Amino acid sequence: MSLPLARRTVLIGAGLGATAAFAAGPATALVADTAALRLRWRALLTGGDGIDAGDPDIAAAVARIGRTAAGFLATLDTGACRTALWPDLADPARSGHVTSSFSRLAKIALSWATPGTGHHAHAPTLRVVLDALDWMSERRYGPALARYDNDWDWEIGAPIQLNDAMVLLHDVLGAERLARMTAAVHHYTPDPNLWRADRQIATGANRVWVCTVVALRAVLDGDGSALGEVRDALSDVRGGGANSVLAFQDSGAGGTGEGFYSDGSFLQHWKHPYNGGYGKELLSTLSKLLHLLAGSTWAVRDPAVDNVYRWVDEAFDPLMFRGDMMAAVCGREVARESKQGHAAAQPVIEAALRLAGADPGRATHLTRLIKRWITEDTYRDFLKVTDLSSIVLARKALGSAAPAYPPPVLHRQYPRMDKAVHHRPGFGYAVSAYSTRIYNYESIQNENLRGWHLSDGMVLVYDGDLGHYSEDYWPTVDPHRLPGTTVERRALADGQDQRRVSAADWAGGAALPGTTLAAYGMDVRGLGTGLRALKSWFFVDDAIVCVGSGITGQDVETVLENRKLRDPQAVLTVNGAAVPGSPGTLTGVRWAHLAGTGGYVLAGPTRLRALREARTGRWKDINIKYGSATEITRTYLTLWLEHAAGTGYSYTQLPAASAERTAAWSAAPAAQVVAATGAVHAVAGPGRHFLAANFWGAGRAVDLAADGAASVVTRRRGSATAVAVSDPTQKRDRVVVELFRPGLRMVRADPGVRVQALAGRVRITAETAGRHGASLTADLA
Repeated sequence: MSLPLARRTVLIGAGLGATAAFAAGPATALVADTAALRLRWRALLTGGDGIDAGDPDIAAAVARIGRTAAGFLATLDTGACRTALWPDLADPARSGHVTSSFSRLAKIALSWATPGTGHHAHAPTLRVVLDALDWMSERRYGPALARYDNDWDWEIGAPIQLNDAMVLLHDVLGAERLARMTAAVHHYTPDPNLWRADRQIATGANRVWVCTVVALRAVLDGDGSALGEVRDALSDVRGGGANSVLAFQDSGAGGTGEGFYSDGSFLQHWKHPYNGGYGKELLSTLSKLLHLLAGSTWAVRDPAVDNVYRWVDEAFDPLMFRGDMMAAVCGREVARESKQGHAAAQPVIEAALRLAGADPGRATHLTRLIKRWITEDTYRDFLKVTDLSSIVLARKALGSAAPAYPPPVLHRQYPRMDKAVHHRPGFGYAVSAYSTRIYNYESIQNENLRGWHLSDGMVLVYDGDLGHYSEDYWPTVDPHRLPGTTVERRALADGQDQRRVSAADWAGGAALPGTTLAAYGMDVRGLGTGLRALKSWFFVDDAIVCVGSGITGQDVETVLENRKLRDPQAVLTVNGAAVPGSPGTLTGVRWAHLAGTGGYVLAGPTRLRALREARTGRWKDINIKYGSATEITRTYLTLWLEHAAGTGYSYTQLPAASAERTAAWSAAPAAQVVAATGAVHAVAGPGRHFLAANFWGAGRAVDLAADGAASVVTRRRGSATAVAVSDPTQKRDRVVVELFRPGLRMVRADPGVRVQALAGRVRITAETAGRHGASLTADLA
């Protein structure tokens, strides 16, 4: 009899039923079951049997596996008196060297197990790798050995790699060696619910990693009971679901809050936005684990597994631009050379490929999404960097009849992590904020040492220069002048003030569904300084109107742009005239345009500072743990404003616009600032067909008034008016807004929205308690 197929199974494992037939009693059946799972995991690593060796991308992947293994074999110390396997991994106090040693051995094992590599079934290679595994077991990773440095390496990093090596070499390990190494894994990682030496509850990505370690150890040991614990740990059955990785963290189950939220946000390490870091790793690892268990006795049957598909659509797709993962949600990984931009998106695509084996209704949708992701990225060819099994799945997706989705045109806000993204034809735009609810940046393990201003209103523009954030941007950019930020120009120590919340609640905005019309803002408060600035971004399709007021502090700057130039001589045009070299101070600036990037329109003749410079940096400057000491030089063009106390700013950013369009906007702007005070920022389009406002407190801006902190966006088309309202402080029970336009009545409204027609105006009351900053909408006519 074949294994049962669960209705809620995410991935259907090909051939499991035939492999795992019950031959005799329960013990024999269990061995057959776990053997089938082991072979399934092996196929994930090697691509499985019958792959097309004539496919050029598969042939190239096989060659890469062989070259990688050859490089590690060439430097592996095989001497009887060795004190380390590799000279660059010889520090007995750095746990990362344990993980890296097992990683290299797993890559050698993969080459031995993969046909066509040159090491396949090669006896001398096998002897070397088995001997090295024994050395690690005796000297570095065993029950009798004390852990040191980072728990992650002992409980997750090292055993993940060791488990892969054991799966690949299973049939030649021998019973004693297999038992010894699985005992070591069990010693360090005994429970899929807990981790760290003091046995803390595992959450988010860490829980999925720990579950995967336990699951593969159980598969290798034939431990069915542990596999059942893994299945239950994903849903946190032991904790009543409080730390389920499948359920949304705002589902009311409690827990630490680390994981995915229903608005698409992902938090790890308490309050750090991490979709492009831990979130992508959770999705990738979970897709493998679900695939491993699918169709077996231990298949995941929790209905919340359906949420995984929502993550793909809402927590990842809007945060990617043509294969680049937006850095605002990558946490400290922005400081890792190996995780630059497009590399961070690869695990998401691989996970979606594995998930595309789901029910037919979802398979077509995911296939169309995958086809767009792969084909729109002309910078990094997915098929030339991914693993063998993903190439096989990608070929199937790319060859399907389902058409790729067109590029997204959307605006999306993530109030649970204080981020907003904006997609228009030709560009993507991301705003990074923080508040009392969200940390500013993470700098642990000697990583991301200069991320001081990553959430101080940082703006990142993604356009046709697809390598902009993937070619050494972060070690060479001036970290004191990140684009979009308003900051004090002062010296900061490495890692200073990391993992801090703001003193201000106000961060967020409102957006009209189905449009690219929105408002976003934040109340910037300096950490340990007198800096304060009220900052707004008003999204009017292809334009972003930026407003600041109430600026206080010493040596305060607002950075309009800090662009790494693909062409170091890219022309800067100011008021229609090219400005050569490094411009310095520019006066009377009405508009500026940077070739290959876009335009900037000032509200009036303005003093603008500009600097073109070649900047040299090293990855090691921002990441001691993983960074290279090689010096890198890149050319930047920086534009900024200097502020006296109590002043503000107003400018419009036109990403990807031509100089001609920039000049035309300056002459006849399609949106203008109509309020920029300490009470309200507001922008209106011609005839006030578009009117948006960020209320810092009670106030009025032309046709709009609010009773307190609020963000409001309105659009009038003919006789119809659409309104979106939110509470960006996430502290108010209700927001009351009045629109001073006579004769309007409610046509439709979200639950929790009431509309009253009054003399010469309409009053909109939005019940915002429990909405966590999300927009509530109403249609009027």
